[in-house]
Amino acid sequence: MNSKGKILWIDDEIELLRAHIILLQQRGYSVETASNGEDAIELYRTNHYDLTFLDESMIGISGLDTLPLLKEIDPSTPVVMVTKNEAESVMEDAIGKKIDDYLTKPVNPAQILAACKKYLESERISQNKITQDYIQGLGVINSRLNETLYWDDWLDIYQKLVNWSIELDKYPQIGFQQTLQDQFREFNSAFSKFVEDNYHDWIFNEKDEFTPTLSPGIVEKHLVPFLKSGKPVFFIVIDCMRIDQWLMMEELLRPFYTFKKDYYSAILPTATPYARNAIFAGLFPQDIQKHYPQYWVNELNTEETKLNAFEKELLDEQLKRKKIDLRTPLNYIKIHDTDFGKKIENDIGKYTKSHLTAIVINAVDMIAHSRSDYAILKEIAPDESAYRSLTQSWFQHSSIFGMLKTISENKDIKVVITTDHGSIRCMRGIKVIGDKDTSTNLRYKFGKNVKAEERYAVQIKDPTELRLPKLGLTVNNIIAKEDYYFVYPTDYHYFLQRYRDSFQHGGISMEEMIVPVIEMDPR
Repeated sequence: MNSKGKILWIDDEIELLRAHIILLQQRGYSVETASNGEDAIELYRTNHYDLTFLDESMIGISGLDTLPLLKEIDPSTPVVMVTKNEAESVMEDAIGKKIDDYLTKPVNPAQILAACKKYLESERISQNKITQDYIQGLGVINSRLNETLYWDDWLDIYQKLVNWSIELDKYPQIGFQQTLQDQFREFNSAFSKFVEDNYHDWIFNEKDEFTPTLSPGIVEKHLVPFLKSGKPVFFIVIDCMRIDQWLMMEELLRPFYTFKKDYYSAILPTATPYARNAIFAGLFPQDIQKHYPQYWVNELNTEETKLNAFEKELLDEQLKRKKIDLRTPLNYIKIHDTDFGKKIENDIGKYTKSHLTAIVINAVDMIAHSRSDYAILKEIAPDESAYRSLTQSWFQHSSIFGMLKTISENKDIKVVITTDHGSIRCMRGIKVIGDKDTSTNLRYKFGKNVKAEERYAVQIKDPTELRLPKLGLTVNNIIAKEDYYFVYPTDYHYFLQRYRDSFQHGGISMEEMIVPVIEMDPR
């Protein structure tokens, strides 16, 4: 029988613990003993142990003095101190010297077994639990594909898939990654059909009970109630942030904030010029063009940086329409680069007295697009799991995290964080036909007679059907479904390969359309 783990128990009264040792051996653990610190150090030099129990009060070298020497030889082995001494100072000394756990004598068998399971079997136990939960849960949500599903159903399904993804990140050896990827693809196929069948009703019947909150409704639902209270509000829009990426950020923010989470549907196309302008204006793109033509920039033949050049003005106009009188002028900050972000982080204190500060962060969108262009980023983040990890690493060292930590020191401030859309990992390229003036996006196209096969993309001959502006009499739109991306016939195989396995947005998928909005209060 294979041992469940190799344990070293160090105690100068080791014979008094013989019953515990026999119990552990009967439960499948291998146990060696030492009666003093010197012998334990010699054993550490020639053996590897998976867990160590260490007495604090011993003849010769004390347990507290032995501990750092053991950690120096093998820092990976957990050490649990087992002692009669209940003094708080001993506990603090042990914690300061990197003790992993602390038990007070007399210990009972349940305490010892619990420690062994925690440090030697927790991974196996957790693996078995996640495997069981995943298989059972998958069966449940698969059966739901045969039912009539509404927005709330899709929100529930997507959240479950995201949570499983994050849980399975911890146990890659289980081997469910491909299964989960296949499930995302199957559900995105059904979700795309759901959106095709219902999106028109959503955008023309916004007050219907089955209609999700859409991009134009974010400010009214999540910002206006707090602005009416008169307290300082920070409204932060992180471009291209998916639910799983937010959860990585939330983990780091938990010591500083409490959260109230909601979700909404980004409008189509799920792209910054449309979805983010809709948030700040509180209007669909067609209505922005109609009522504020001076602030609407047509996408065709226009630099991308200019397409969202009037977000401050659009937000000002929306607040006026909603009769919100700010007691201080609106602050609007767009962070494109690290140096400017650090400057705002250093100055963030002066904004905490303002009624409303809106901040746009482009870093996540830049990570998504840069991954296509730089091989090193694709090597760092080769899959969804690593992409989440990359997002968390960026956020941990970002200026916005520094800002949020500073803001959390003021208990009267409300923070609302959201995004304009998510992104999807595009794995399947399809041919698209269009002229030289067709827009360059990989997930949606505007152009003269632009077209692709209908099973891969939604063809929109009249943009006003989606409450989008008309760009010309012969200009029509196509929007990619699922994880497809558009490739022109010219140099088809080159661009097919170049953009395969890249994170894109603009189309119809759960990852792009189902996005979070979070209300945060400092702890």
